Amino acid sequence: MKIFLPAVLSLAFVGCATVPQATPQLSQQAKKLDAPTEGNAAIYVYRSNSIVGGALKKDVWIDGECLGETARGTFFLKEVTGNQKHTVSTESEFSPNHLALTTEAGKQYFIQQYIKPGVLAGGANLKQVDEQTGKKAIAEYQFAQSGKCSKATISLDKK
Repeated sequence: MKIFLPAVLSLAFVGCATVPQATPQLSQQAKKLDAPTEGNAAIYVYRSNSIVGGALKKDVWIDGECLGETARGTFFLKEVTGNQKHTVSTESEFSPNHLALTTEAGKQYFIQQYIKPGVLAGGANLKQVDEQTGKKAIAEYQFAQSGKCSKATISLDKK
């Protein structure tokens, strides 16, 4: 029994979940890393290709609105109004984790979602990465189709 439980729990961290991919044309366009439209900022959210938590899908929201569901080696792109504070959130084990980001118009921001061990299942968190790291990841990963989350919106209220 002492070996059984860790073996079962470790299954949550192996395997490979998949999510719907954007069309090749949209993926090619997103990977060009063009400057955002005037007055906007671009937020790229990606999940590394690590095998840790590979069997898990995790939702991502920007300003409480569904961006999409990640799997390993995927990314999303969302243009937001520049010169404002935005919140990127990710589904985690018990409640969403949030990353506040104050954007500047014309700039690109790169956010890495990463999986971390949890009590019952893997959780997820977010961190901002530098431009070089982010651009390298976007070049390697697949552009995921936006709009599918377990919840279309989440509350950003902190209690």
